[in-house]
Amino acid sequence: MYEGKIIKFYREKNKITQEQLGKGICSGTHISKIERLHTEYAPEIVTLLSERLGINMKYEITKLRNLKDRLYQWQDVIIMQLFDEMDLINDELEKEDLIQISEYINLYQLLRVRYLLMHNLPDDAFNIIHGIQKNEHKLSSYEANLLKHVLGIYYLAKHENLHAVHTLKSIDESDYNNKEYTYHLAAAYHSIESPVMAYYYADKSRQFFKEINNYLRVIDAEMLMLIQVKDDGEFKETIQRFQNLIKSCELCHSPVRKARVLHNLAFEYFRRNKFELACKYYKESMSLKDNDSSPYLLSLDGYIRSSLNGSILTREELIHLVKEGLETAIKKNERLFIILFNLLSFLIEEKEKEYHQYLCDQALPMFTQFGFVYLIQRSKKELFNYYIKFKQTNKALKMAELLINHEKKSCHL
Repeated sequence: MYEGKIIKFYREKNKITQEQLGKGICSGTHISKIERLHTEYAPEIVTLLSERLGINMKYEITKLRNLKDRLYQWQDVIIMQLFDEMDLINDELEKEDLIQISEYINLYQLLRVRYLLMHNLPDDAFNIIHGIQKNEHKLSSYEANLLKHVLGIYYLAKHENLHAVHTLKSIDESDYNNKEYTYHLAAAYHSIESPVMAYYYADKSRQFFKEINNYLRVIDAEMLMLIQVKDDGEFKETIQRFQNLIKSCELCHSPVRKARVLHNLAFEYFRRNKFELACKYYKESMSLKDNDSSPYLLSLDGYIRSSLNGSILTREELIHLVKEGLETAIKKNERLFIILFNLLSFLIEEKEKEYHQYLCDQALPMFTQFGFVYLIQRSKKELFNYYIKFKQTNKALKMAELLINHEKKSCHL
């Protein structure tokens, strides 16, 4: 079954014709039939052709047969987020030429997308996705659902949250046994401010991660569940749960997760107007992140906003931080953060008219396009208050109507 494919692969790799390969062994026509699996052939012929190609046929067949197991092992370590093993298998598979002729080439390409997304390379990942989509009809049921899964993760990476929800919801669990997707669906629901659905799917993912004994991913799921609970009291219990998660991250030596927990704790303090504590935890979170990364920019935005609202930093210090964030966002072509830092610049410089004009013309349409529900609602409230202040009644009523319609919609999610 495999011999013909292997012979053709190495013949083409060595850039020799069928006639050249068969000289003194068999005709070029016979080799053509062997390569296309259209004829029976004597074992001696395969042995002679293998010797001429400089390959060990038994070894090559064994490699092809083992590919499936190696690919599923790669998927397992990606789910577990074991980066050293993930990188090791990636390097090994990149050097495996035979993968191009195996029946698992689509599975390899889809897992390669997952790998690239894990390394924050969404544009490289999309180039592969685009190629796979051209032959989507050739995918198995499992591969088709895996494509939906990686697309959902890609949309999350690009902040296209509504697309992420729609795509991940369409996964058929009966044909796809990787329930890790429920974590990404929970994250997508969280991004569009749908806490009930986010909590539900985060809990499902937590159960899955417990089943596969992956404590690090259990921490991820519990973090998602925790931030769905809107406790507006003293929230002592919530703080304790955050502290427990931070200790868990430290015990597991996971600074990436610790940074995420610290960021979310900072936001909880921010929304309660406890700006000094918000600044403290945003700064701690930033110290654990790459300065050129989107997570860093997100915490930097929160840190600047907390410092501004709490009058913690001077105007000059705030302007310097905004400039730093904007330069990075432009370099990384992060449209969301370009808008957020431009808004902060107008706020710090007290350019009220320019701020609200930019908010209306640039920011709100972008937030709406990608489904940033929290930012959409915040922007509408700010615009409503601005229109009321300057007696622009019609515009204020329009914003009020949009806010009320959103509240009604949220009640039915």
